[in-house]
Amino acid sequence: MADSLANSAPYDMRCPIARSLDIIGERWTILILRDLVVSGPRKFQDFERSLGGISPNTLSARLKRLEDAGIVERRFYEQHPPRAEYLLTEKGTELRPVLRALLEWGQRHTRFAASSK
Repeated sequence: MADSLANSAPYDMRCPIARSLDIIGERWTILILRDLVVSGPRKFQDFERSLGGISPNTLSARLKRLEDAGIVERRFYEQHPPRAEYLLTEKGTELRPVLRALLEWGQRHTRFAASSK
């Protein structure tokens, strides 16, 4: 399956894992997908609230990358002013087991350490 997305990684893209990470491996991207899997369609502001610390430019870039990859769809629910929500496509929904595996691995092998701030 040929992908028209430009290769943004300097490593060997013959590996399917490398190609997958080239799309979903950037900081914040998995957490955007997590929010869509857990909460369903989300507005830009919903992501900003749930992903404390992400800049609007970074969020826009990650959503655009996911949209270009066919993983996320932007759907307009109001025309004036234009307002959109983001939802997983069928291709994006196929990532659910991947996120489930990450959740289970994290539960088994990591622990939350409260900040001392």
